[in-house]
Amino acid sequence: MAGMRTARRILVGGAALAAAGWALRDVPAELGVRPLTSGPDRVARMRRSPQFKDGTFYNPMPESTAMMTTPPAGLLRELAKDRDQRRPGGPIPLRVPPTGDPSPTGLSVIWYGHASTLVEIEGRRVLFDPVWSRRPSPSQLVGPKRHHPLPVQLNQLPPIDAIAISHDHYDHLDMTTVRSLTATQKAPFLVPLGIGAHLERWGVPAYRIIELDWDEEAEVAGLRFVATAARHFSGRMFSRNDTLWGSWVVAGASKRVFYAGDSGYFEGYQGIGSAHGPFDLTLMPIGAYSPAWPDIHMNPEEAVNAHLDLGGKLLLPVHWATFTLALHPWAEPVQRLWREAKARDVKIVVPRPGEAVDTDGAPAVDGWWETLG
Repeated sequence: MAGMRTARRILVGGAALAAAGWALRDVPAELGVRPLTSGPDRVARMRRSPQFKDGTFYNPMPESTAMMTTPPAGLLRELAKDRDQRRPGGPIPLRVPPTGDPSPTGLSVIWYGHASTLVEIEGRRVLFDPVWSRRPSPSQLVGPKRHHPLPVQLNQLPPIDAIAISHDHYDHLDMTTVRSLTATQKAPFLVPLGIGAHLERWGVPAYRIIELDWDEEAEVAGLRFVATAARHFSGRMFSRNDTLWGSWVVAGASKRVFYAGDSGYFEGYQGIGSAHGPFDLTLMPIGAYSPAWPDIHMNPEEAVNAHLDLGGKLLLPVHWATFTLALHPWAEPVQRLWREAKARDVKIVVPRPGEAVDTDGAPAVDGWWETLG
């Protein structure tokens, strides 16, 4: 009998180890690559960048605090407290995006959750920072889980004309999603310098990768894409800032969109607005802020400031609701945004995930999240 129990434990233990090994099999690939070890042409372009010195990219904006390199003291203890406040109190309502061709002259937007957003501009579709995995993490065994399902599956997306990535953090650049889009779509990936090395490792053909430095531009499907500045950082491995981060301007014949990616507030938004605005739509991050990292994520009031600096007409908040990445309550970012927008007469729209918004007829804010906060 004892021998049978021992054998059973060995079998169970072996099965657990095998399952863990299977779950962790993709972690090395998820980490990406060091771009400085990739092709010589990419390395040469990186080294020529004004944002690159001493072997890494850096923020030219002055930092008011030291950049966070380790979790703040007591973070794990704080994460264990008030956990219920940092997630919705019930199911987040979803909408099924409409099908059909985009307007050849209009501008509409579908927010899928967190930063993943589809913009339909003058008959073309641009997908920003698509992340369809359950967790933004190198392993689906650990990390924050989604608070809501995706409104659509990747294979249900319409034909995309361009995929724009802001930086290589896991909640903005997801290997599984990239591989799926590579197989199911034909669109090129527009990325800041260095990120092409990750994409190539994941099977994206070189001809579908467009890498840009800040203030460089490319034309795709009749749209002008400009890589613009952001106050952030990058890194998927133990080293930081191997790749550049940024924001995006997308300009058609008459419509213009700005996507901020991740960024702390900085005075450069005024210059971006002067050079490329005004913008019919700005996609601004409002969540995952903290006094511990004030220079890399802006708070809702700063998002309104940046929107005004950019000359924005309509603000749609992103980077909230889907993943818990900071200590603030789940609904606090959008509540603060709504209050600030009313105080400063700024037009905002807060769609449910999957809800399509025409910027010429954006619905009034209805506070749908208030019963869940």
